[in-house]
Amino acid sequence: MANEHIAHPNLDTEEARAQRLHMYIYILPNLMTTGNLFSGFFAVIQSIKGNYLWAAYAIVVAAVFDQLDGRLARLTRSTSKFGAEYDSLCDLVSFGMAPGVLLFLWALQPFGRLGWVACFLFVACGALRLARFNVQANVVEKNYFQGLPIPMAAGIVASSVLAFQDLELEPMGNYGLLVMTILLALVMVSNFRFRSFKDLDLKERLPFRYLILGVGVLVVVALRPEVMLFVLFMSYAALGAVFGVLKLGKNVRKIKPSVYAPAQVHESDLVFEEEEEEESKKDEKKT
Repeated sequence: MANEHIAHPNLDTEEARAQRLHMYIYILPNLMTTGNLFSGFFAVIQSIKGNYLWAAYAIVVAAVFDQLDGRLARLTRSTSKFGAEYDSLCDLVSFGMAPGVLLFLWALQPFGRLGWVACFLFVACGALRLARFNVQANVVEKNYFQGLPIPMAAGIVASSVLAFQDLELEPMGNYGLLVMTILLALVMVSNFRFRSFKDLDLKERLPFRYLILGVGVLVVVALRPEVMLFVLFMSYAALGAVFGVLKLGKNVRKIKPSVYAPAQVHESDLVFEEEEEEESKKDEKKT
C-alpha cells in the first residue's frame, strides 16, 4: 500500500511539459488583429474582382483594426509575444500583399514584368520593414520610426485610389504610380527618421494653439477627404524622406549593447547610429 503514494518522476515531467506547451492567449486584442487580417484578405478578393474602391476602403478598415488591437492590448495590459508576432503576420497581408495586388491590378498591369516586380518590391520591403521592427522593438527610440511604417505606405496606396477616383484620373499605366510604388518600397527599408507621435499625450494640458491646429486640419480634410488624405499621407512620407536625404535630422537612436534592461533605459544609454559607427571605427584602429 505504501507504494501507492510514491510519485512517478516520468509522469511529473510529462505533466510539466504539457503545462508549458499549453498556450493561453488574450482574446480581445487578437480578435481585433483577426479583423485586420480579414480586411486585408477582403481587399485582395475585391482587387481580383475589379472592385478597387472597395479594396481601398478595406485597407483603411484594416488600419483601424491595427490601431485598435495595440490600444486594447495596452489598456487591458494584455500584451504578449504571441500577439506581437500574430500582428506582424497580419500586417504583412493587409499592408503588404493587399496593396501590392491592388497596385498591380489597378494601375501597373500595362508595364508587364516591370509592373509586377515593382509590386513585389513593395511587398518584400514591407516584410523586411516588419522583421526589422520586431528585432529592434526594444532597442530603438520609441518617439521615431526607422523607415516609413508599412501601414502608412499602405494608407498612401489606398488613398491614391480614392484620390484618382475623385479626380477622375486614369490610373492604368500611370508612370507616377509606378515611381511611387518603388519609392515607397525603398523608403520603408531606409534609415530615415519618421516621427511616431507616441510622445504626444493628448490627456495632458496643451497650449490653445494645438486645438486650433487640429480644427484646421479637420476643416482641410473635410473639404475634399479623398484627395486631402492622400496629400497628408504623401506629405508625411515626403518630408521624412527629404529630411533623411539632406540629413536635416539625426538618425534613429539605439540602445547601447551593454544595456540589458530596455524597460529601464536612461537617456544616457541611447546612442545615435552615426556615433555607433564612429566608435566601431575607433575600436578597429586600436586593434
